[in-house]
Amino acid sequence: MERTDHTLNKLRQMIASGDFNGGGRIPPERSLASELGVGRRSLRRALEVLEQEGQISRHQGRGTFINGGNGHGNSQAAERGNGTAARANGGGLQADGTLRADPAFAHILDHTNPLEVIEVRLAIEPVLARLAAFRASQAEINRLTAMADETRAAPDPATYEVADLRFHRTIAEVARNTLFLAVFDTLNANRGDAAWRRLSENAHCFKRQSVYADNHQEIALAIAARQGEKAQDLMQRHLSDVQRYIYEHAFPGAAAKEQ
Repeated sequence: MERTDHTLNKLRQMIASGDFNGGGRIPPERSLASELGVGRRSLRRALEVLEQEGQISRHQGRGTFINGGNGHGNSQAAERGNGTAARANGGGLQADGTLRADPAFAHILDHTNPLEVIEVRLAIEPVLARLAAFRASQAEINRLTAMADETRAAPDPATYEVADLRFHRTIAEVARNTLFLAVFDTLNANRGDAAWRRLSENAHCFKRQSVYADNHQEIALAIAARQGEKAQDLMQRHLSDVQRYIYEHAFPGAAAKEQ
């Protein structure tokens, strides 16, 4: 632990002084460990702490970046990657618990509805759950498990909606696919409109919240166990159940016709 603290202090000093060039990108672990004169194990632990604090963002296939805010980091890269600082606050969430839409897709929200949204969510979120099982860090898994517990503890539909969104978005984040995350945010940005709220209030009665909270816990456990296929299957079942209830309350009898 002492070595990790020493490494962490060194990294913090380098970030604060703007020692990292290349658009705020941190060098690969091997070269950085050599530069700092530390072991890769203590370096990884220190990087995990910095990620939890929101100072850096790690993106598979792209590297590790300093989040914007100190004048030296690449704020655009951090924004595209939706770094941990944003994630810690439910990244992308506005004060009312809804998501901000990507401006490039904002006009789409004027021509869609919750029924279309759940259909597309069914196409992408099971895949995100599978990717999350392979890519999430232990710290992220712990956070995801806590969020699953929050959906169970929600005392009312409004609180549940916020907790539910945080849980699903965290899975999208830790799957570490920027395009998937952008699509997820666009799909869910219209949760605050009247049509979505009306469906949510009807479909998410207390009994259904309990069932969905159980689903969340099962998904979180599968991700924690690195069981990608199981996580994907559980998410598919969960969202299929949500879809059925949305259809039943929006158009009575529509679900049966769809089948």
